[in-house]
Amino acid sequence: MSENQIVRVALIGCGGMARGHVRKILGHREKSQVVVVCDPSADAYAEMGKIFAEAGLPTPPNQADLSTLLRDYRQSLDVAFIVTPHAYHYEQARACLEAGLDVLLEKPMVVTAEEAKSLIDIRDRMGKLLVVAFNGSLSPQVRTVSRLLRSGELGSILNVVAYVWENWSESYKGHWKQDAKISGGGFMFDTGAHMLNTVSDLVNEDFVEIAAWLDNRDRPVDILGCVMGRLRSGALVTMSACGSAIPSCASEIRVFCSGAIIRTGIWGEYLEIQHAGEKQFQPVDVPASIGVWEQFLAVRSGKIENPSPPEIGLRMARLWDAIRVSAAQNGAVVRLETALIEKG
Repeated sequence: MSENQIVRVALIGCGGMARGHVRKILGHREKSQVVVVCDPSADAYAEMGKIFAEAGLPTPPNQADLSTLLRDYRQSLDVAFIVTPHAYHYEQARACLEAGLDVLLEKPMVVTAEEAKSLIDIRDRMGKLLVVAFNGSLSPQVRTVSRLLRSGELGSILNVVAYVWENWSESYKGHWKQDAKISGGGFMFDTGAHMLNTVSDLVNEDFVEIAAWLDNRDRPVDILGCVMGRLRSGALVTMSACGSAIPSCASEIRVFCSGAIIRTGIWGEYLEIQHAGEKQFQPVDVPASIGVWEQFLAVRSGKIENPSPPEIGLRMARLWDAIRVSAAQNGAVVRLETALIEKG
């Protein structure tokens, strides 16, 4: 892609998350143009229109049917940015990739490992780009930790402990996120998906055994969750998700290595490391974040490697599949495939 070429975008979804992303995209209007949007909700489209009006721009047309959009606008598009409920991600990403578009896909990538493997196959067959918009994998904090772990500088991973909490149960009562048919899960697969993904990214290997418990707390989907796992290397992992906390939202991940202890967050909010011989954690300087959209453009132009490829999404999807199977059997141990999925 030429440095001066404007990237022409189809925005799939006009909800609150999509509107947040559009504000960022419009901040790079010299590089990007939203050509068309796709949302069946007239109200969501009207709210999206306000953002373009504030920026002094005409609102792009809304074609609510994706297949029609791809038929009528394909020659005017380069990229699809998909920001829709979780269960819609696979079919929408598949259609956009097969139409020859590069895709930026909101988290979680898909709902099952089968869907994840299929998207990777389609990406490879079409020769297109697929980036998953996970804050953690896209953060300089997590990328810095990943580099340090892979270099061996911190020693081998022994244990990982991660937890996240939020007053999610009440905040999203009646929301589509608590409708299992389109959310694909509850708190563990919504806010908790950041934890599952960032842990999967950091360890850079598959789980071989999982035991999990999910508790709906009288909601249609899980609100509380606890996961114990063993990695292919033998390292042990525990993850806890409390979606019925007091009004708050925060997280922590600790990675215990043979030569250091890492402390970070599931979104890459911070990064501290305590090396062997040191008495306390020290903050780690990292490069400034360049944001989701600008990072996607940098990947697409070949400036940087894809920091959040679907291979990480596949590892996370395999983990989520195992969590659901184990939880349905009241914590019975589930044994997974042991093949290492290399990051693409």
